[in-house]
Amino acid sequence: MSGTFIGMPAFPVAAREALDNAQQRRNLQHATQTIRDKRAAVVDEVDRWEELRVAGAAIKDHVLTHLDGYLVQLEESLTRAGATVHWARDAEEANRIVTALARETGTDEVVKVKSMTTQEIGLNEALEDAGIHAWETDLAELIVQLGRDRPSHILVPAIHRNRAEIREIFLREMGKVGTPAPEGLTSAPHELAESARRHLREKFLRAKVAISGANFAVAETGTLVVVESEGNGRMCLTLPETLISVVGIEKVLPTVADLDVFLKLLPRSSTGERMNPYTSTWTGVTPGDGPQQVHVVLLDNGRSDALADHVGRQALRCIRCSACLNVCPVYERVGGHAYGSVYPGPIGAVLNPQLRGTESPVDKSLPYASSLCGACFDVCPVRIEIPDLLVHLRTRVVDEKRGGLPSGEQLAMKGASWMFAEHTRWERAQRGAELGGRVLGKKDSIGRLPGPLSAWSDARDAPIPPGESFRTWWKRERGQG
Repeated sequence: MSGTFIGMPAFPVAAREALDNAQQRRNLQHATQTIRDKRAAVVDEVDRWEELRVAGAAIKDHVLTHLDGYLVQLEESLTRAGATVHWARDAEEANRIVTALARETGTDEVVKVKSMTTQEIGLNEALEDAGIHAWETDLAELIVQLGRDRPSHILVPAIHRNRAEIREIFLREMGKVGTPAPEGLTSAPHELAESARRHLREKFLRAKVAISGANFAVAETGTLVVVESEGNGRMCLTLPETLISVVGIEKVLPTVADLDVFLKLLPRSSTGERMNPYTSTWTGVTPGDGPQQVHVVLLDNGRSDALADHVGRQALRCIRCSACLNVCPVYERVGGHAYGSVYPGPIGAVLNPQLRGTESPVDKSLPYASSLCGACFDVCPVRIEIPDLLVHLRTRVVDEKRGGLPSGEQLAMKGASWMFAEHTRWERAQRGAELGGRVLGKKDSIGRLPGPLSAWSDARDAPIPPGESFRTWWKRERGQG
């Protein structure tokens, strides 16, 4: 099981609250539009972009089909290169392993590279409970951590914050945990970046232990790969004496040659760049150079359950580029917090229910957090058919609710099914609607309905039925023939 933001309500409730935050909606609209435009420009430069997408999807599907064999090969390659491999079935086991490894070094703090996997298992909180401070070194993650906030985007966790808000956080919080922000700090991007640099530098130089995730893990050589844009990852992966990498088992690639495809797909889809500013690779231990203790925790945490679903397993192709978030009309309006997980947006709506199951109200609601417009599939670099997966998961949620007392929605659907099954029933319903339309007269739309029906009418502007249906008009004008 992966963590749900504690206390988060189901998506419809959280989304309604988010829609009331006009400042957040403006921040999100500006940021996602900027990233969308950059992505579109660099993707258009690639003549065979669609072939590249197909290649990426094929490699991922091949790995998922033979995952057991590639994981064994990865473990052998890592061990041969001097790394120590650990296996974790769930978040609790992974956190226990990492905490124990950090404790063995005698340190009370670690530096971290941005890692969705460690956020998924709530590693920072587990380390804090053990008395070990975990310092995020990615700029956006630093903003989220200092602001005691939650990430709201896969690639840009602080996308819901603007520069003025970030300045306030830096001035208020940096001095409490290290080098303070300089007096007179403005919201100019270069000043904010320099302030973060000064704050993080002392932590980089002092830390004995670093924790990372990995974008890819090559089974052939035991090489782990991290791509990033700020250089903080390079600092974490090279300076500390001990490096602990928590890697989801779906991150495996068969060979180094396969990286060629993904190192073209990922930067264009995520940041709208032709290549990542920093691509770090490490293969076990190199004597006298870099960390001399390298541990790799291979994490399942629900991935085997997703793999067992022949339709749903394609979600495990995801390379965490966040392109689907940036084109999603739902995400752009409600932001990432409403999804109740570190994986927001369209991919979160299909990944979370598979990793965590659909028992909780949050996970039951996520497959419905979409308009099914299909824009997410169009931009996905590994061609995950997210709309199909959403429908697949909606079916699963409905199937799990069968039996017992029917809900109001189920009763309404049964009534609609009965009515549409016989044309005379439908015609009688139309006549009733015509009468209703004539009674309501000059109104343009149906207002708030009473009782439980208000849940439907509060979110919709339903038009008044016409005073005369097409069928009635046809009979009046043309007769029965």
